[in-house]
Amino acid sequence: MLIKKPDDIKSSEITDQKFYLTRRNFMRGAAFAATTAATTFVYRQFAVPAPPPVKGEKIENVQTAQAAESFPPPPGEALTSYEEITNYNNFYEFSTGKSEVAGAARGFVTRPWTVAVEGMVQKPKVFDLDDLLKIAPLEERVYRMRCVERWSMVIPWVGFPLAKLLQQVEPLGQAKYVAFQTLLDPKQMPNQRTDVLDWPYVEGLRLDEAMHPLTILASGLYGETLPPQNGAPLRLVVPWKYGYKGIKSIVKITLTDRQPPTTWNISAPDEYGFYSNVNPKVHHPRWSQAKERRIGEFSLRDTLPFNGYAEQVAGLYAGMDLKVNY
Repeated sequence: MLIKKPDDIKSSEITDQKFYLTRRNFMRGAAFAATTAATTFVYRQFAVPAPPPVKGEKIENVQTAQAAESFPPPPGEALTSYEEITNYNNFYEFSTGKSEVAGAARGFVTRPWTVAVEGMVQKPKVFDLDDLLKIAPLEERVYRMRCVERWSMVIPWVGFPLAKLLQQVEPLGQAKYVAFQTLLDPKQMPNQRTDVLDWPYVEGLRLDEAMHPLTILASGLYGETLPPQNGAPLRLVVPWKYGYKGIKSIVKITLTDRQPPTTWNISAPDEYGFYSNVNPKVHHPRWSQAKERRIGEFSLRDTLPFNGYAEQVAGLYAGMDLKVNY
C-alpha cells in the first residue's frame, strides 16, 4: 500500500475546503467513508486519538432494568466500553468527524437547562432539568443501538420512559405525533455555523411510538450523568430505530396532529424516512442494511428486524408496508 506524506501530495489532489463542506457533496461523499468496514478500520487505525472521556457524576438510586423481565439486556452480548461509547459519536452540531465530537463538546454547558413541552396538550409547561428528572425513577436500560452506517453498540442507558413526561402535560385527543428540537447555539455548537444540515436539528415520532415503554429520555449512561458528546443533558432513545432518531440536547417537545419534519428526511428524503425502523430488508440507497458491525468487533453480524425488538414493537406497524414507510 502506498502512503503519501504531505510533501508528496500535489495541490491538485487536495479537496477544496468549500467543496467538502457543501451539504450535497458531504451527503453524497465517497462510498469508502460510508462503508461499515471502513468505519471500523478508520476508527481503530487512523482516527486522531480522542481526549480521555470526562467522567460524569454518579447517579444515585438508579433502578436496574436487569431485574425487570420486560427489559432484559441483549442475551449473550457484552456491553460496549465506556471509552468507545463516549469517543465515537454522531453529533453533527459539534463535528462531522465521529472521533472529533468528544473534544469539540468539551465545556458544553448543560445547566441551567429547560425543556418546553407544548402544542396539543392540556397542561403545557417549561420543565427545569432537575424537576424533569424527578418525574419518574431513573432506570438502567441496556439497549442495542444501531446506526444507519451499519455500526452498532450495546449501551447501558440511564433514563425514564418518555410516556411519564407526556402524561404530565395530558395530550389532547387530536394529538398524533411528537416533535423534538435540539438546542440552537452556534457559540457552543460550532458546526451549527456550517450548512451541513438545516439547524436546529429536529425529529419526530408517532404518539404511540413515543408512549411505548421502550422509548426513554436518557440523562446518563454507565450509571453516570450523560457526557456532552452523547447528548447531554437529555436525549431521546428509541432502540428499534436507527440512531439518528435519537435526538440529543433536547430543548423543546411539541405534540401535534401532523407528521413533523425531521432533519435527515429534509436533507435526503430518498435515504432517510420518517419511521427509520431497523429493517434488514430495506436498504439504504448506497449500501445494504442486512449486516452490521459491533464497535469493538471485527466480524459482521446479521441485522435483526426492529434491531431485535420485534416482539415488543412490531405490532405498532401492523398492516403497514414497511418498504414504503421506511
